[in-house]
Order: sequence, then C-alpha cells, then structure tokens
Amino acid sequence: MRRYLFPLILGAVGCAILVSLGLWQLRRLEWKEDMLAGIESRIGGAPVPLPAAVDPTMKYMPVTVSGTTTGDEIDVLSGSRDLGGGYQVVSAFVTDDGRRILLDRGFVDQDHRHAPRPPVHLEVRGNLHWPDERGPSTPAPNLAENIWFARDVPAMAQALGTEPVLVVAAEVRGDAQGVTPMPVGIEGIPNNHLSYAIQWFMIALAWAGMTAGLIWRIRRRQF
Repeated sequence: MRRYLFPLILGAVGCAILVSLGLWQLRRLEWKEDMLAGIESRIGGAPVPLPAAVDPTMKYMPVTVSGTTTGDEIDVLSGSRDLGGGYQVVSAFVTDDGRRILLDRGFVDQDHRHAPRPPVHLEVRGNLHWPDERGPSTPAPNLAENIWFARDVPAMAQALGTEPVLVVAAEVRGDAQGVTPMPVGIEGIPNNHLSYAIQWFMIALAWAGMTAGLIWRIRRRQF
C-alpha cells in the first residue's frame, strides 16, 4: 500500500489544483459576461450632449455632437469580416459651440481612401471612446502616407490639434461622404475564459489518467 501512497497523493493534489484553476476561470467567465453586459447596456443608453469636461472614466458614454469636419483627417488601418480591408477615418471636428475634437467617422475601403472629403456639417450620435489598441509590436504611424496602425487618442489629438476627446460615430446625419459608421461594440473585447477553463479541466483529466497509469505499472511490478 505504501507504494501507492505517493502517486495517489501527487495525483490527488495535482488534480485538485488543476480543477480549482478551471473553476476559477468559470468564475472569471461569469464576471466577464456581467462586465460585457454592463458595457453593452452603457453603449446603447440614451445619448446626452457632449459634456464640458471629458475624461476616460466616461468611456462608452453615448453622446450627440453637431459641428463641421475640417478636412484634416487620420486614416487608421482597419477592416472587418463584412467590410474587408480599409481604413477608419478619424477627422478633426469643430462643434457648433467651438470645441475642436476627434470624430471617428467610420470605414472607407481601399479604393475610396483618397476620395475628396472637404469640410461638411454633420449631426452625430456616437460614443466617447479611448481605444486600447497600441501594443509593443504596433508600428509607429507612417506620417508620410498618413497611415496609422492604432487609434491612439492623445497622439491623434496632437497630430490634428484637437482636444484628446474621441467620439466614435454610430449614426450620422448629413453628407457622410461615403464613410460608413463603425459603432463601438463589445466584439473586440476578449473573453476566452471558457476555453481556458476547458483546457484546465482537460489537463486535470490527463493528470488523473497518468496517475492511474503509474499506479497500474507499480501494481504490475509486484507480480
């Protein structure tokens, strides 16, 4: 019996740890789903006029703005399954009360990137946003070609001479000039906790199998 004791203890402790990690991921999944539901509810809430003071704690706040694009814009490399590859057009936007902010007007495909988009008056319903898109491997903007690889609100504001405030358009009234709004959504927020939980449970099952195999080999040696 003593021969079985160590592998049994090792197997039981290992399985307990692995199962507990899987259960922790399931709890994280529940937390993440609640968080995503809260974000989705906030995104779809009743819009309010753009507040006088804006900060990142207001991320996803639905707002309305009215004003005029300046013709100055940044093209951010983008794409989707439905729209294909192209660019998100981020324009300098002067509100009717004189504020200069950033407006993510939406998507244009490769063929229409350089289409003329002179100043135009727009009424916009959208959401405040501070995208977290830059990473260690994100290239610096190609300023010569006006191609950016991530929406970096402070850097874009400096480049276009605006407040560090970005409104992502969900609905536009006026001449959209061929730009298709790409509203803020939860699709880009990762939620991999279920797959992580399954992985931990599968490892626990494999650990139990290896423990059983070890005990079987020890038993065979006794005969």
